[in-house]
Amino acid sequence: MLLGEQDQFLSYNGEVLVFQLSKPKHAEEADDKAMNLSVRRMVFNRDTKLFVQKSSGAFSVGASHSKIEMICCSCTTDSRTGIILPCILLKKKKRNSIKYFLLLLHSSNQFEPSFYFKLDYELKEDIGLFAGPSLLWRHDNKLFYISSNTCVVQSAPVHVSCVVWTGEIVGEGTVVLGIRTACLPETEDPDGFSVSDRAIWGSEFFGYAMQSQKFLSGTCFMPHAYSTVVSSVHVCRSERVRKQLRISLVAITHKNQLVWFQNGVPKGVCDLPYEKPCSVTPALTSSRDLLFAVSFASGNSCVVQRRDSLQVASKWQKVKCVLVDDFIGSGSEQLLLLFKDDSNTDVLSTFKITDLGEVNYASGITYKHDVPAAEGLQENGLLTVRALETRLQAGWTSVRELQQHLGLQKRVILESCRALIDLVEERPHILPNSKEEGLVSLWDDEENPPDSLSKETPLASEVPEHFTEELWQRVVGDSLVVGVKLTESFYLSLSDVSLSLVMDQDFSSISPIIKCQSKIIKLNKAFSALAVSPGQIEPPPKKMKLDLHSKNDLRKEFPKRSSRIQLDGAKTVTAVTSLSPLLAFHRVCCVVLLHARKQNHQNDDLQQSKKITVLCGKILLSLEDISDGRYSIKMLRDNSYCTGSMEDILAVLAVSVRFSFQIVSCDCTLTPVSSWLLGEMECTPFKECQDNIFCHKAGNIHGTIFNWALKNPFEGVLTIFCRNLTVLFQCLHSLTRVLPPSCSVKFLRSGSKAVLAEQLALALEKEMLTLKNSLFLKETKAGNSLTWGNEFGKKINNAPLASLLDTEEGVQQFRKKLQKEREESVQSMNQTLNGALYQKTALKIAEAQLSSDMIVWRLAKS
Repeated sequence: MLLGEQDQFLSYNGEVLVFQLSKPKHAEEADDKAMNLSVRRMVFNRDTKLFVQKSSGAFSVGASHSKIEMICCSCTTDSRTGIILPCILLKKKKRNSIKYFLLLLHSSNQFEPSFYFKLDYELKEDIGLFAGPSLLWRHDNKLFYISSNTCVVQSAPVHVSCVVWTGEIVGEGTVVLGIRTACLPETEDPDGFSVSDRAIWGSEFFGYAMQSQKFLSGTCFMPHAYSTVVSSVHVCRSERVRKQLRISLVAITHKNQLVWFQNGVPKGVCDLPYEKPCSVTPALTSSRDLLFAVSFASGNSCVVQRRDSLQVASKWQKVKCVLVDDFIGSGSEQLLLLFKDDSNTDVLSTFKITDLGEVNYASGITYKHDVPAAEGLQENGLLTVRALETRLQAGWTSVRELQQHLGLQKRVILESCRALIDLVEERPHILPNSKEEGLVSLWDDEENPPDSLSKETPLASEVPEHFTEELWQRVVGDSLVVGVKLTESFYLSLSDVSLSLVMDQDFSSISPIIKCQSKIIKLNKAFSALAVSPGQIEPPPKKMKLDLHSKNDLRKEFPKRSSRIQLDGAKTVTAVTSLSPLLAFHRVCCVVLLHARKQNHQNDDLQQSKKITVLCGKILLSLEDISDGRYSIKMLRDNSYCTGSMEDILAVLAVSVRFSFQIVSCDCTLTPVSSWLLGEMECTPFKECQDNIFCHKAGNIHGTIFNWALKNPFEGVLTIFCRNLTVLFQCLHSLTRVLPPSCSVKFLRSGSKAVLAEQLALALEKEMLTLKNSLFLKETKAGNSLTWGNEFGKKINNAPLASLLDTEEGVQQFRKKLQKEREESVQSMNQTLNGALYQKTALKIAEAQLSSDMIVWRLAKS
């Protein structure tokens, strides 16, 4: 904007802001004591092809015996919010006092005073607004600036003869590009060209970063030789590549030229059609052309187009203002030229919107059809169709390659499942020919016959003939529960036990592996609330997977202390999967596989365990059987008991989630809990395990299993096995209504404290023995065999010590034996172990400590 203009124009988000200073309309107010700063938001209407007013606002400025002027306006970033807002600089002159105001305009058309300051001189040279908002100007070859953060006028430590640009540079913030008198060093600079260049022309470019207050080399912008002719600059792009600043800019000169610079090197030049160019503004059009709008002091304007070279594309005369923005809402920028028209008082009466392409709107012209020419439309349509065909062909190729890849993955998975089933059933598996599969074999087929798999993989030959007692299945809601009851002797030799279900049929379109969740359930007739192990919770610092009922073999290695839990001699492993996907096949046969790690307990070495996969049997599932209720659970009342079988109980426990709560009463017994279970909840105990009771109450709660264990008349643990949290909340809500107000209910996250304390004692005992045995581990030189024990703890001799010390020979013998014992002691405490032995020892110690840490964490959480 030029100084002293009556109106100021600014483009903002596709709108044209028109700022005007005027006196109040009411006569009584027009006494030179006030001035109104008004703003009008004008938008372009594509139907009427005219600018219409969208909204307006006003700000009253006190003007008692003062002269108010608008100096400049621009769009800058508000440092408080990071939002770009319009701002305008006002000057209030009263006698010898000059006061400047900077106002921000918000979207609600409200003006906000940002800061003000007083000077004893007028701002006339190189005035610029930048982020903050901040104001910069030049006076007496000095650079001054003020920001909204400090509100104090400051001066930069530099003498400047001209400021050609102010803006943002990547990594530097706000940078001022100026021209100053050349500062030549006393000694010759290694960059001889730069020194001679500045010496010849007598001036140089420099960059000054406002935030860091450091200088940037002017040669990364332009050669110093142009410092005598450049009048204005616009930086189009800045970036850092390998810590080097790369800048692209365009400059206008006093020689009526426009020059394009890249990384400090001129890349193009164009002669301008008029004299005295004063500003340049870039615009990126819809055709991706870069245009430069140049304004001249005479009121003329021209546009320079940058394609293969710089050339003047168009020019106009009697132009009041040139703005760049997306005025028509097309997603690209256009030029708006406001022409001088003395015959019309409307500021936006004579205008032109163009991008030197398809967009071309001008005032005073009647538009019959706002569409491109027919030939251009057909040409654009043809190019669009060709581009879409190319993209469609590329997309179809990608889809075809993806389908081939998915087909290959499916064949590999199906063949792996067939190989697994044949392996478990001890049948030879013949691999398909690689040519038939479209694959290239990475080894010779003769060197790896099909039966070679059986030599490396543990088979069912390591498993006793009768290791399962029963294979059963139940349907509970939308879940299928498959259970395998294992014998006690076989289960105690296993860890990491789980089940998997594999469909026995050939389905080419889907994977035969069925997603399921395994649980280990240890149930006895006396007590079972603590016997469900759906996988233990691990403390956050330890991420190694341990299961107290699988890897933790404390109960197997040490005699069990007194406990209320006595198992019934069998363990059941269950697998729960969704039923509805299987019903889509109407009739399906599934192979039940047991996966485990078989332990070798003779040498107590965890590394001797082997992974085994054994076939437990097959189950047949059909829609007819499910409709007839063949596999449904049957929980019926028989007098005062529930007649559910052990399999029905295990199936309900497998699909349920367990929650334990400690109930403590200070001043009364907990008799209301039993009354609540048997009365309001309509529960009856199972015949098979009478401590567990089944809820027969109608509604969502039906099918919930409770276990109520009293430690004493004032404390007990209530365990709830329910389907989801909704059922749990309903149970707790009903329970709290019958409990006395003084009762406290605490959620037990990890089980009973008594059981956890017992497990902790066993874990600490095992950790102590593991550490003790590892200290005296010794590798003999003869055969690298391992011996455990305290070698230096043996007695020297059976003869009495006094008899050895009676004679000199005895003293010598005692001394030799004592020296030998000392050497053996030192040798036993400084042993050398090979890598494999050390790895096994470290793993045993780490697992023992991890087990103890996990139990301690669970005990602290309970």
